Amino acid sequence: MGSFGVTGTDRRLFCFGLGYSARRLAEELAAQGWLIAGTCRDPKLYDQLISQGYDVWLFDRDTVLPSDCDALDRATHILSSVPPDEDGDPVIDLAGPRLRMCSKLIWGGYLSTTGVYGDTAGKWIDESAALKPTNARSRRRALAEKAWMKQFAEYELPPPHIFRLAGIYGPGRSAIDTVRAGRAHRIDKPGHAFSRIHVDDLVAILRVSMGLSRSGAIYNVCDDEPAPQEQVIAYACELLGVDVPPLIPFEDADLSEMARSFYADNRRVRNERVKSVHGLRLQYPTYREGVRSLANLVK
Repeated sequence: MGSFGVTGTDRRLFCFGLGYSARRLAEELAAQGWLIAGTCRDPKLYDQLISQGYDVWLFDRDTVLPSDCDALDRATHILSSVPPDEDGDPVIDLAGPRLRMCSKLIWGGYLSTTGVYGDTAGKWIDESAALKPTNARSRRRALAEKAWMKQFAEYELPPPHIFRLAGIYGPGRSAIDTVRAGRAHRIDKPGHAFSRIHVDDLVAILRVSMGLSRSGAIYNVCDDEPAPQEQVIAYACELLGVDVPPLIPFEDADLSEMARSFYADNRRVRNERVKSVHGLRLQYPTYREGVRSLANLVK
């Protein structure tokens, strides 16, 4: 299977789903000489990724990987951020058998969600908590985690690392951007809190994990302080010097079905495992540091 001592052109990352977070990781690794390959669904993004020098293939339920996709076969590291759909995990279903060809693979990672824990009525939980997803999206994620672990075990590959992510924010995707675009609103649901993670902290965690161990593990990836959405918006407004939107009672808020589903679960997620095992300190331990850094970017 190789070793974690890979260097130079031996370091090959294949990302199923070169989206917001995976592209951030790819950019950092490419700057250090890694060879990056992966998939996307959007033809415009495909052209952009090709122009950056990545080997990229369009991939979804209707567009399978070609048989000569040797970048996957030669990958030393594989990461998937592709969400499952109603039929299951597209990567496992359509590309899973290809993993048998990955003789050089030493690390696999799957980006899941803390939504698999469901609603804990605001109680703190860690990775030992039972999975009790309350909506279809999170139930599919829980099944996808099992599918990834089963597939890797069947092919005797190094067990994949499962990363249960809180809400990801960062440049172009934050409360700062929402406020500046005039789309900010504050929902008042007393006692409710969301967990978050800055994309740069997520990337740092993935990079450490990729060189830490061949054994898979499950990690909660979030910052230290779950907080209400209305509190984060108010802080962003303060930093930008604009009026804070009024509070809207949750019952009266005009929310999409998906947005409303996020408020159905209330949990506070602990991150001690990822910090202790990986031996790192978060650059943005709370939303304040993260939002403040993003406010400074737009000034």
